[in-house]
Amino acid sequence: MEEKVNYAVVGIFVLVLSLGLIGGVLWFSSSKSYLMSYDVYQTYMTESVAGLNVNAPVRYRGVQVGRVRTIALAPNNVEKVLLTLDIVHGTPVKVDTVAVLRMQGLTGLAFLELSAGGRDSPALKVVAGAKYPVIKAGPSLTMRLESTVMALLVNLNRSSEKMNMLFDQDNQRMFKQTLADIEKLSHTLAARSAGIDAGLGNAALTMENTARFSRDLPQIAQRIQRSADAFDSTLTTIAATGVNANRTLDNTQQFTSETLPDIQQLVSELRELSQSLRRISSELEKDPSVLLYGKTPLPRGPGE
Repeated sequence: MEEKVNYAVVGIFVLVLSLGLIGGVLWFSSSKSYLMSYDVYQTYMTESVAGLNVNAPVRYRGVQVGRVRTIALAPNNVEKVLLTLDIVHGTPVKVDTVAVLRMQGLTGLAFLELSAGGRDSPALKVVAGAKYPVIKAGPSLTMRLESTVMALLVNLNRSSEKMNMLFDQDNQRMFKQTLADIEKLSHTLAARSAGIDAGLGNAALTMENTARFSRDLPQIAQRIQRSADAFDSTLTTIAATGVNANRTLDNTQQFTSETLPDIQQLVSELRELSQSLRRISSELEKDPSVLLYGKTPLPRGPGE
C-alpha cells in the first residue's frame, strides 16, 4: 500500500529552498559591498536634482566610491536640497573637495562627482552642531550653461534696444540726408576733377620752385655779404687815401666830406638786406608754405 505524499509540505520545502538559493546568490554577489565600511557625509544643493535617485553613484575622479543614501529638502530652507552620502572609508574627502551634479551619457541619469582637493589640504571633519561632515557643493555644467545663456540673452536684448534707439526715425532721416549730401559732393568733385588736378599740379610746381629758391637763397645772401665786405674794404682804402691827400687836393676833400657818408649808408643798407635774406632763407627752410600764405601772426597779448 502506497504512502500518501503531503504535497503542501513538499511545496513549502521547495519554496524555502528556492528562497535560500536566491538569498545565497544575492549574498555572494553583494558580499563585497556589505563587507565595506562607509563614512556618512552630507551636501546641500542649490539647484534642481532632477534625475538623481537614491543609491545613485558617488564618484571620485570617475571612480565609484559610494552612493546617495537619502534625498530630501533641507530643514528650515526649502531653497536647498540635502543629500546624505555613503562614501567608502578611506576616500580622501578634504575641506576643499566639491560635490558637483553630473549627467551620465544620454540616459539622463544623474550622479554625484567629487573633485579632488589639494594634496596638503586637511581632511574634512564634522563641525560643532552638525551631525555629519558637510561637503561643499558646486554648480553643475547645466547650471553654468544656463547662467551663460541667460547673460548672453540679456546682453543681446540690451544691444537690440540700443540699436533700435540708434536707428529711430529721426536718425534714419538724418542718415539719408547725409548720404544725399555725400552723393552731391561726389558729383561735384567728379565734375571739377580737371580743375582740381590742374590746381594740384600748380601747387606742386609752386612748392618745387619755393624749395629750389629756398636752397639758392643762402648762396645769394653769402654773395651779397661778400660784395658788401669788399665794397666796405674799398671805401676804407679810399677814405684813408682821401685823408692823406686832404692837404693838397681840395676836390678830393670835398668828395670825402660829401659823398663818403652816402656810400657808408649804402653799405649799411646792403648789410641789412643781407641779414633779411638770411632770415627769409631760414624761415623758408623751416616752413616753405610761408612764401604762399605769409608769416603766421603772433598771438595777441593780454588786453590787446
